[in-house]
Amino acid sequence: ICLPFSFIALSLNCNTILLISFPPYTSHHTTMKISALVLATLASTVAAKGATGSLSKLVQSARRVNENNEEQEEDISWAVDYSVKYQGCHHIKQWNAEVEGDDDVRILTKRLVRFRLCPSDQCSAASAGGCQTGFGDYIVDMDVFLQNYWEAKEQDKEMGCQNYINEFCEAGCGEADDQEACQYSCLFDAGLEECIDQEADEDGQEQIEVDRFFECQQLENQNQQEYDANGDEILYYAGPYCSEQGGAIKIGVFTDDQCTEFAAKSFYDVTGMSFDFTEESIVEEGCRSCKEIEEYDAEAAYNNYNNAQDEEEVEPRELCEVLYHSSGKCETYMSDILGDDINQNACNYMKGINMVRTDGLLDVSDARPSAVATAFIVIFAMAFAAMAFYVWYLRTRLGVKKNSLL
Repeated sequence: ICLPFSFIALSLNCNTILLISFPPYTSHHTTMKISALVLATLASTVAAKGATGSLSKLVQSARRVNENNEEQEEDISWAVDYSVKYQGCHHIKQWNAEVEGDDDVRILTKRLVRFRLCPSDQCSAASAGGCQTGFGDYIVDMDVFLQNYWEAKEQDKEMGCQNYINEFCEAGCGEADDQEACQYSCLFDAGLEECIDQEADEDGQEQIEVDRFFECQQLENQNQQEYDANGDEILYYAGPYCSEQGGAIKIGVFTDDQCTEFAAKSFYDVTGMSFDFTEESIVEEGCRSCKEIEEYDAEAAYNNYNNAQDEEEVEPRELCEVLYHSSGKCETYMSDILGDDINQNACNYMKGINMVRTDGLLDVSDARPSAVATAFIVIFAMAFAAMAFYVWYLRTRLGVKKNSLL
């Protein structure tokens, strides 16, 4: 079939492809006009991609500053009165600069997490935003966020369990013959099973170290080796990914060492082991304080209650220090705390990936399309319609002339 059109395909971004058509017998003058329009579009597209590329490097720049200029890090002692509230995550595609062989993945999936620092006395676990005033928004690599978040979560759990033992179990177990068994019963009766050390779960399965998979890791296949059509062995990998439209972070199974291509098999299919975080989110909805939980001391608590004492200066915990210095920042609403030192370098980027969630899901209702891309889409649509009409007109005229000759 011979089509009376020629096509030029333009990719304005990762999601938009435009097809420009014109008849093969269009005049040279008309073709030059269309070519100029195409070149203008390409130029604006390249410029837009350059701007997006610069914004996507905000997190990397923040990390380089953190590594090379540790002595110049600003004081964030104010953060001790703040809490971390997870906002959401998203993926971006980027070129793999470390490609060496033909089998290497060309396009990587970059995973980023957005979180908010809220005043602790305002931070609400029930609210997706966490707080409404005095907050800062930040964006950081997912692996950095997960490593520090999980470490802080485990520390809080350990300290909370120890404080419960010190405050409620020690008195009742003071004269017990088996202190460990007594404390076990105390914790179990209080519904604190997570405080009881377990090397295996209820089914006898060995506990899986969750933080092992915060970066892409190869899985041990319980089955016999599998091979593809080319005779190459099929390997499986596990790593974190954004789920539920950015509202959750789970562990998935992939077929490449960059954890980009999802596998058809599940974690259980490959390893023969069940793993809660393939179905549950690693990150919880609550607020995690930048102030470490202190160990409970009955005598100190009594003295502090009866005697007003000066409190020692408390530094923010490592969770908040690392995340703050490794992240892109948007501190528009923190002028009361930071004054003129607020950092707004990542504000425009975060506006483009609006991740304020409703009911745990990503809300993109306020996302705005590119004005430049929209303008060119309208122009090309009108040009396409005009050229289609022109082709119809020429065909009609040629048909009339043929009939008149007959």
